[in-house]
Amino acid sequence: MPTKLQISIEDLNPEWIRKLKERYNNARLEIIVHEDGEVKAMSESQFWSIIETLDWSKGENDEAILAPAVEKLSKFPVRDIERFQDILAEKLFHLDKQAYAEQIGTYAYGGDRNFSVDTFLYARACVVANGEAFYRAVLRDPAKMPREYTFEPLLYLAGLAFEKKTGAEWDYLPAMSYETYSNRDGWGGKSWLDNL
Repeated sequence: MPTKLQISIEDLNPEWIRKLKERYNNARLEIIVHEDGEVKAMSESQFWSIIETLDWSKGENDEAILAPAVEKLSKFPVRDIERFQDILAEKLFHLDKQAYAEQIGTYAYGGDRNFSVDTFLYARACVVANGEAFYRAVLRDPAKMPREYTFEPLLYLAGLAFEKKTGAEWDYLPAMSYETYSNRDGWGGKSWLDNL
């Protein structure tokens, strides 16, 4: 005779599975997932609300700056943590253009300077880390790109939230690359291979 069990996904844990195996050790299990209402992916406004929790009062302590955002993001389902990373990658991709790279200061693109692709990526992360209004202002005017300011730790926020939530190692690759020269249109049709 079939037995029907219902459990919330949040309550599903190794202990519950162990007890289930003990009680029904030779049984077949059929799993039907019922989602409450329409599943909605993380929105841009949720993305920016997480960015707003970065605690700049912590000075140069990157871990402490990220902590509130990691905490907030870790409360979301894994699919939304992945969506956060996708939104971040998209924002960084849109800033991956020569016009922005020429504005970052010491390691800017062009002339006889030594352009640093990593510094440019971290400068783009700094733009996003400073919130939606600043991001949109820079997007409209490359001259507003921060000079000599970077914030590499933003790139690790989703991974830290995922690890906090699951205890597992983060290995997610966003749908869009944010590495420097990924936005070919932003570099006159060139790819990173053309810039080696």
